[in-house]
Amino acid sequence: MLQALAEPWTQGIMQRALAEVVLIGLVGGALGCWIVFYELSYSAESLAHALFPGLVLAALFGFPLILGGGAGLVLAALAIAVFGRAPHIGRDTSVAVVISALFGFGVVLALSPDSPPGLQELLFGEVLAVTNADLLLAALLAGAVLLGLFFLHRQLLVVGFDRATARSVGARPRFTDLALMGLLALATLVAIQGLGNLLVVAVLVGPAATARLLSKRMFPMMVLATVLAVACGVSGLYLSYYAGLAAGASIAGSIVVLYVVVASVTGVLGRLAPRSSGAGTDDRSGEGARV
Repeated sequence: MLQALAEPWTQGIMQRALAEVVLIGLVGGALGCWIVFYELSYSAESLAHALFPGLVLAALFGFPLILGGGAGLVLAALAIAVFGRAPHIGRDTSVAVVISALFGFGVVLALSPDSPPGLQELLFGEVLAVTNADLLLAALLAGAVLLGLFFLHRQLLVVGFDRATARSVGARPRFTDLALMGLLALATLVAIQGLGNLLVVAVLVGPAATARLLSKRMFPMMVLATVLAVACGVSGLYLSYYAGLAAGASIAGSIVVLYVVVASVTGVLGRLAPRSSGAGTDDRSGEGARV
């Protein structure tokens, strides 16, 4: 049993994949809680799709991916701003049209027969193909995200809990929103190598959504989400190694299964709890309200 657990990590390719999964888990778990708390899950998916054509073009012309991703975001923001002001279109419609068009353009480029090999990894991910250079870049980006979360923690709490009065205590809601989206863009770049553009939202939302079912306090939720994200990543690597499945899909599948199980269990326990404690509600109601 122990030999079976240790065997995958004797290979360099799996060691690099494990390091990448840990970095993705750290970023996805910590940032994902704020994404879920601010109800930005759809924005996270849209942002990942908006990055994609810029990433593909950067890979085609040999530019750093972070520059391509940034250019893709700027293009998407400008297009949404232009179409959103047009009559009879509206902001929501413009977001859907622009993001779909950009993502479709990126997919056509990535899957074109004339495209060099390796571009498909940006779409579907290939954590087993991570190089030392990829790990270094991911570590730098992950460090930037975690450092940003550390310095923005108070602002995120204040704006998230009471946006209307945030300015009165020195918080800046618009700056906080922009900073959070910037960190989300960096986190997407960290995760896209391992999970690909299609599955990156799974690690940014799934572990945090699961942790929110188990904890209502932000810091414990962030710690729990990080642990769950790393655990699902390791489970996915085991599935990939022993079952011959795609690593990215295995990781995303593990995240989904975990969420379904936890949601089912907490749902059942939530229905049973009022019945079991109903007899003592008269005496404890005041104490519960104070807690």
